[in-house]
Amino acid sequence: MKFIHTADWHLGKLVHGIYMTEEQRYILEGFIDLVKEEVPDAVVIAGDLYDRSVPPTEAVELLDEVLFRINVELNTPIIAVSGNHDSAERLSFGSSWYKHSHFYLKGKITNDFTPVTIKGVNFHCVPYAEPGVVRQVLEDDSITSHHGAMEAIVKKIEENMNPNEPHVFVGHAFVLGGKTTDSERTLSVGGSGCVGAEVFHPFHYTALGHLHSPDAIKHETIRYSGSLLKYSFSESKQRKTVTIVEMEDDGSFNIREKVLQPKHDMRELGGYMEELLDPLFYQTQKVNDYLKITLHDQGALIDPINQLRQVYPNVLHLERKMDMTDAIKKNSFRVLEDKKRSELDLFQEFYDDMTTGVFTDDKKETVQNVIEKARKEVDPA
Repeated sequence: MKFIHTADWHLGKLVHGIYMTEEQRYILEGFIDLVKEEVPDAVVIAGDLYDRSVPPTEAVELLDEVLFRINVELNTPIIAVSGNHDSAERLSFGSSWYKHSHFYLKGKITNDFTPVTIKGVNFHCVPYAEPGVVRQVLEDDSITSHHGAMEAIVKKIEENMNPNEPHVFVGHAFVLGGKTTDSERTLSVGGSGCVGAEVFHPFHYTALGHLHSPDAIKHETIRYSGSLLKYSFSESKQRKTVTIVEMEDDGSFNIREKVLQPKHDMRELGGYMEELLDPLFYQTQKVNDYLKITLHDQGALIDPINQLRQVYPNVLHLERKMDMTDAIKKNSFRVLEDKKRSELDLFQEFYDDMTTGVFTDDKKETVQNVIEKARKEVDPA
């Protein structure tokens, strides 16, 4: 049985003020060509089809067109779940009749964990949901974190799993140890958004979305497909691939990667203004790529970004190397200053930043008591 694992399309994405819809249309044409070439038994989309809960009209139309071409025109089953950027309710619309054309879209978490079975392989679809939602759906007050929520969901799935059949988990989560970028929205503060890899041990293959690199985690059975496109300059050096999984009846599998070429790459470029505007240099460059340019010049420059855009029309971000150096120095100084301040001082600064209230003496006393209690728990001596 062969399926294609993809995720994080983020249709309707806005990057530095530019909608990426045409770039997404171009890369999805390549994805459709891949489906034609591979003729998979299913296409798996592990969340974040859209970039926001209320996507622009062009993004909705593009998704509708692409899914129709894959599912109806190419007669390929689709298995998809919502991600943390999607609106679970909006994606759930129509799911009851989608199944008649083998389009299995699960937008909202429910108490029904019946898998989608295609050619003997069971796909367990778990859309993204906050721990509080899972706590309510499963009626389990002990669930307080993403790990606890996933643990409870997997336990429910295991109740009806046939150990003699292959099982694939399809979900959207941040597995502990995964490498993040600026494009991924934080699931929660602290470490409560993380899910331990051990939770997925009952499954032969875990198809995940959320982290944008196929190299985000190294694991024998857990894999992020990564996004189809680069969505921030922190991803400029990432590989972007589509994962093709060929699974045997015993659940063993082989993986192949397919690279889809974007219309315009997203990359970083640095140098002196004179060098960057020299034809001998820029004629060796793909000047239409989306660029972050770091200028090394130290003196004053007149309208540098417009000068650069005469040659590089898609400069999205411009910065000076000396500004970066100053920022690093200021940040280092701030860290040293913070080390000299008490926990109460740091909390008061946080409180002032996040609220409009007064940090009264009573509040200070309460926080100080909590700090002292925490210290004793860490170091009883």
